[in-house]
Amino acid sequence: MLCLTSTPSPLPRPSPAADRPGPGISGGAGAGNVRLSSVLVPSLPSSLRWSWPRKAKSKFSVPVTTQGTETMATGGDGLSDLPIYELDPKLAAFNDHFDYRMKRYLDQKQSIDKHEGGLEEFAKGYLKFGINTKGDVSVYREWAPAAVEAQLVGDFNNWDGSMHKMAKDSFGVWSINISHVNGKPAIPHNSKVKFRFRCGDGVWVDRIPAWIRYATVDASKFGAPYDGVHWDPPTSERYVFKHRRPRKPDAPRIYEAHIGMSGEKPAVSTYREFADNVLPRIRANNYNTVQLMAIMEHSYYASFGYHVTNFFAVSSRSGTPEDLKYLVDKAHSLGLRVLMDVVHSHASKNMTDGLNGYDVGQSTEESYFHTGDRGYHKLWDSRLFNYANWEVLRFLLSNLRYWMDEFMFDGFRFDGVTSMLYNHNGVNMSFTGNYKEYFSLDTNVDAVVYMMLANHLMHKLLPEATVVAEDVSGMPVLCRSVEEGGVGFDYRLAMAIPDRWIDYLKNKDDLEWSMSGIAQTLTNRRYTEKCIAYAESHDQSIVGDKTMAFLLMDKEMYTGMSDLQPASPGVDRGIALQKMIHFITMALGGDGYLNFMGNEFGHPEWIDFPREGNDWSYDKCRRQWSLVDTDHLRYKYMNAFDQAMNALDEKFSFLSSSKQVVSDMNEKEKVIVFERGDLVFVFNFHPNKTYDGYKVGCDLPGKYRVVLDSDALMFGGHGRVGHDVDHFTTPEGVPGVPETNFHNRPNSFRILSPPRTCVVYYCVDEKAERRQKEEAFSSEESMAVGYIDVQATPVKGTTDGKAASGSRKVPAEDVSGNKGMNFVFRSYEDDKK
Repeated sequence: MLCLTSTPSPLPRPSPAADRPGPGISGGAGAGNVRLSSVLVPSLPSSLRWSWPRKAKSKFSVPVTTQGTETMATGGDGLSDLPIYELDPKLAAFNDHFDYRMKRYLDQKQSIDKHEGGLEEFAKGYLKFGINTKGDVSVYREWAPAAVEAQLVGDFNNWDGSMHKMAKDSFGVWSINISHVNGKPAIPHNSKVKFRFRCGDGVWVDRIPAWIRYATVDASKFGAPYDGVHWDPPTSERYVFKHRRPRKPDAPRIYEAHIGMSGEKPAVSTYREFADNVLPRIRANNYNTVQLMAIMEHSYYASFGYHVTNFFAVSSRSGTPEDLKYLVDKAHSLGLRVLMDVVHSHASKNMTDGLNGYDVGQSTEESYFHTGDRGYHKLWDSRLFNYANWEVLRFLLSNLRYWMDEFMFDGFRFDGVTSMLYNHNGVNMSFTGNYKEYFSLDTNVDAVVYMMLANHLMHKLLPEATVVAEDVSGMPVLCRSVEEGGVGFDYRLAMAIPDRWIDYLKNKDDLEWSMSGIAQTLTNRRYTEKCIAYAESHDQSIVGDKTMAFLLMDKEMYTGMSDLQPASPGVDRGIALQKMIHFITMALGGDGYLNFMGNEFGHPEWIDFPREGNDWSYDKCRRQWSLVDTDHLRYKYMNAFDQAMNALDEKFSFLSSSKQVVSDMNEKEKVIVFERGDLVFVFNFHPNKTYDGYKVGCDLPGKYRVVLDSDALMFGGHGRVGHDVDHFTTPEGVPGVPETNFHNRPNSFRILSPPRTCVVYYCVDEKAERRQKEEAFSSEESMAVGYIDVQATPVKGTTDGKAASGSRKVPAEDVSGNKGMNFVFRSYEDDKK
């Protein structure tokens, strides 16, 4: 018996007009016992020990287009048909569920192939609906089956639709052809338009076209509704992309940004201002991806862009569609990929300027949304889509293709995925990791099938697309490919991590922090599904809460950030922990990393959009870049460390390494030691204890050196760790017998570990070192040790232009408009040059 509910599988409805279906067709961490590998100290209880599974043929999600076939066997009992059962045998108990949803997906895709010419063609809806030019005619189409009469009105006909009445087909699609006048479109570019229709009660209403590409509002009128604007600029005014998409990185380092609040002035910033002023900062901090919030038009600014009113329109507060294209192209020129925060989980309930205006009391089969309680999100105060409807699928899938094709976005972050996955929308749910919570009558299979179609489409259109799911439930196989039986996302956000940090910062003294608790939170994920880790995003600093730096230092950020005076204990602690928390989250928490705009330098206070409750103030809705640009303020140290830790991944690619071993979680000494790739990370969270000769386990034998040190003076530290010290390993126990090793590691070395510091060590390639020494000796040139170095002006506390870590000052050619320090890995070959 199938343990879920949904609408029936789609079947075409006969029609004399056309042969196609009509409207109305149809964790906890979630890890179970399949978790990321970590080798933990033997003294821990078994419930806290994890290890790699013995066998897994495929460890990471593969884009759909790289698979060899698009057909999947779903007959029989299904136990041997889907690869996900081999990845996680516990899923086989829910084979009925997976067989059913896979059949629903295949049936829906086959129906689209048959009646629309394929999924890719189906997703070109924006070229058929809305206003488009066909030769010397403007064609307007709108799906509004509940309307009994309709007109197109606007500036072009003085808002008199009597001469522009529309015709309705058997599927509820209204259309009209308007011939050009004197060789020019009858509907001028940048003119206002609306869809006027009469519903069954005889009342005429005006609505913004659902597929409109631009919408504006008269800012001089308080509470004025938005107007739809026909956007079809002449060729001379269209932006032409000049740069190719950057290649997909092995691991995304994502900079989450909000365009409107990205400027320092108390006003809404523009796309071009962001492109020219902020993108160079992002590139200078060694991020490889920028994620843009609030791009889709939303009439309520304080919704952070999540109450979308016009899905195909760029937010006009920050400029025009051509301005946004300039931004994306500028990002690509800097080597930055661009993701868009897309909202397909719900829609604004606004009637006059939103999609909800097309709901006039009709049945759900004739609406974008469900009716009754199922169509309303009681916590978000918004409308919920009916993902089984044919035209809803067209609308949403076309929306994705529109942003990818027209604006060259490289992928998406899907907002509110948990709400989409379940009929209860995640409301009042506490997910424990029991698989029955994920695969049951509560599963919204209509939405799951939509997301499978969406992920298949995006990876078919752009094999290197990056698609991230915001899911707090931890549903298994959300981030496995569709062909394997998954939903098809590339990454999920590790949303439990910031909650752990906030709990510690608000409720626990430093000595109460649990090292095993931190490690478990950071590693508690399904090893076969990739995660994006973050210590704080926009969510953690919206009104009612604070940025992490402000939680740490509070009012001292107003008085104690000057570098012209000694740091107070509170500021010293705050800067140290700000660096440590973000770095251990990045290094241990996932397969990618995300930071919200400004948090890289410890932006103070919180975010509060202009609203009646704050007298419409923009004071907390901006980014104070001058704080990090002012040389005598300590914000520069946190920013410098952010640059360096991103540079470390750029050099060593530890985020994309599957090797992750936690070998030491010392509760007494407050130390965590782990390996990621071949790097060894040592975090000392103790507030005042220095450990001289602390023993660290490692995998590779040889000689280790410091490659990154949070205590370096250039990062606002105290310079207590020597960077020119060689640490030689000692073999531990019997080779090949882990239980005889030190913390299950075959080698060890000893280090100095000051309090509240994190230091990273790399294993020196001694053969290469000897060869380089010989070359350097023959040329009588000196050599320096390898570590993350800085190309910048001298740091306070240094002399003769030499950086405090022992590095040398090197003039850097600034080609990206970056401000601050440029970090590089100083190798022997570089030093020789």
